Amino acid sequence: MNNLGRWVGIIFLLAATAAWALDLSDLTNKDAVAGLKQALTDGAGVAVKQLGAKDGFFGNPQVKIPLPASLQKVESMLKMVGMQQQVDDLDLAMNRAAESAVADAKPLLVNAVKQMTVEDAKNILSGGDTAATDYFRSKTADPLAKKFLPTVQKATAKVGLAAKYNAVAGQAAQFGLVDKNQATIEQYVTDKALDGLYTMIGEQEKAIRANPAAAATGIVKKVFGALQ
Repeated sequence: MNNLGRWVGIIFLLAATAAWALDLSDLTNKDAVAGLKQALTDGAGVAVKQLGAKDGFFGNPQVKIPLPASLQKVESMLKMVGMQQQVDDLDLAMNRAAESAVADAKPLLVNAVKQMTVEDAKNILSGGDTAATDYFRSKTADPLAKKFLPTVQKATAKVGLAAKYNAVAGQAAQFGLVDKNQATIEQYVTDKALDGLYTMIGEQEKAIRANPAAAATGIVKKVFGALQ
């Protein structure tokens, strides 16, 4: 399991296995809730570090941001008329923008953990395969979008094709010809950056719930030792 799997995995182990036979009512224990919060904080930090690094998006097929659908439809034509480099520049710029934006996500994710109640913790531990990911999304999606957007705008501003796309797509969106979330490159990349962040956490959560024995059980015992 990679570093992301090992560290994010500690977030989800308690809910995934009966081997530790923990009663959710024990989560009223102050130390136990503190341990869960620390595990969530550590996992979020590792996810942000990996995605925020160079090629965190561009080099990862699972989260790499493709051209907007409307541009994909005319991509071959753009290349035929000598715009290959502009297409490639936009492709790279979108993913670099996401990498830059995600690097700023940790404070908001950590704040979401700090705001977690005992009831939130119980819901995560007894919830479905992506209960922790859903919690993060519900608490951070809107503020992260606002935080990401200026960074994405700055990163894509120098790409000529981005400006041309915005001019055409903005008009098309008014007539329902382009999805509103693709009306500008900036909004599109912001949405995709958020999707990538939650996807990476969600995939690890599902994997660790399905096979908790593969995780670093020693870390889990230490974090949740107060529950023994």
